[in-house]
Amino acid sequence: MSLLNPQLAAFAAVLEEGSFDGAAQRLALTPSAISQRIKALEDRLGQVLILRRTPCTATPAGEQLLRSVQQMRLLETETLKAFHVESASTGPASVAIAVNADSLATWFVSALADLHERHGMLFDVRVEDQDHSTDLLRDGSVLGAITAIARPVQGCSVKKLGVMRYLPVASPAFVARHFARGVDAASLGKTPMLVFNRKDALQWRFIHSVTRARLAPPMHYLPSSTAFVEGAALGMGWAMAPESMLEQPFAEGTLKAIAPGRWLDVPLYWQHWSIRSATLSTVTAALLLAARQGLRNP
Repeated sequence: MSLLNPQLAAFAAVLEEGSFDGAAQRLALTPSAISQRIKALEDRLGQVLILRRTPCTATPAGEQLLRSVQQMRLLETETLKAFHVESASTGPASVAIAVNADSLATWFVSALADLHERHGMLFDVRVEDQDHSTDLLRDGSVLGAITAIARPVQGCSVKKLGVMRYLPVASPAFVARHFARGVDAASLGKTPMLVFNRKDALQWRFIHSVTRARLAPPMHYLPSSTAFVEGAALGMGWAMAPESMLEQPFAEGTLKAIAPGRWLDVPLYWQHWSIRSATLSTVTAALLLAARQGLRNP
């Protein structure tokens, strides 16, 4: 059972699946039926809502509508649950959350597992850099986001989770070969560096903290938190890695700090829509508890 207008359901499905075919498969309709519903909705609102491309994306008007639809879906699920009615034939609606890869690899999943165990919640996790995850809140893709940005997105609430500490590390042999004379502009400028992706600014922030020089070091892009640490241990380059992932490599001697006594602290926040939702309140409490156990104190 769903209380949501069929046109709005089709609209959300197209954006979440990225295509009219994907939305049709999810809703057990034909692509033609999905197209007709979207066209009727756009005619009714007098706005183009979806850019027909691969994948389909929302226009600014579509982003505004998607935020409202996502909130309606969440409240619908809670309302029907109060009447002991399942919200859809496929089961409970999933909670869409944006999270940075390092949190996902360390403290975050334990909170989701607890929520699933105690409340049967399902999750749609989107991986995004902590400096950019609020973009997914703005465009309506997610209900909440783990972010490094303290200023709330319009219509959202913010709670500080804690601090993730990053250490500059490499294999002992790599440190001996490239940093025997210390960590400075000369060594950092020519030494291979690991970067998670093109949004990852941590290594550049560390370089800036050591030297004001404009450097262009050789780089590997390695978009996996576990592979990132493994690549550093195997001598591919130096990297900024989460402190919580380094206990075993340090104990085994496969990694060491390239600059003992230096680190970067990244404050993390939980931003979510400011609506009266039992689901969001429950998720928030679980994330705050997991963060207290997995992050440094604010």
